[in-house]
Amino acid sequence: MDTEPEPKTAAELKEIRQNRKAAQEAEGIQAMAEIAAADIAIRKRTENLRAIRLAKEAADRAKPVAVKSPATKSKSKAAKT
Repeated sequence: MDTEPEPKTAAELKEIRQNRKAAQEAEGIQAMAEIAAADIAIRKRTENLRAIRLAKEAADRAKPVAVKSPATKSKSKAAKT
């Protein structure tokens, strides 16, 4: 059993390098497309969340907030001190 591969010719080595380079280019293009798609999804989600937040803030500003009167001290707390 010979574990070493047989020596390749210069033409075979060149073809191997070209195939590897083409595969790397294809993987790079695919990775960039995935990154762009993820970026678009993030921008859409952010836009949606911003719209929801602004609508909620506008609704909160439109309705008056009821102000609670300060609570009086209970007798039990006054008795303990």
